[in-house]
Amino acid sequence: MVNLILAQTSASVSELKKNPMGTVAAGEGFPVAILNRNEPAFYCVPAKAYEALMDKLEDLELNAIANAREGQSVIKVTLDAL
Repeated sequence: MVNLILAQTSASVSELKKNPMGTVAAGEGFPVAILNRNEPAFYCVPAKAYEALMDKLEDLELNAIANAREGQSVIKVTLDAL
């Protein structure tokens, strides 16, 4: 069976158990595919990469909301009215 590995770096579960922070560092800031019996079990994602991913997802969600509102009438208000 062919498995798609979506990371440049991979490590086994036993390597992760032996040296967790070394495994994360091997990815040099990018996700590391953790393999179980040569199949991807999960991805070890550094905190900064995860934060960037969440920011990107939030931007996509906000863009979808803005795109859905296109064409709606604009309601003008003053600061005093708020």
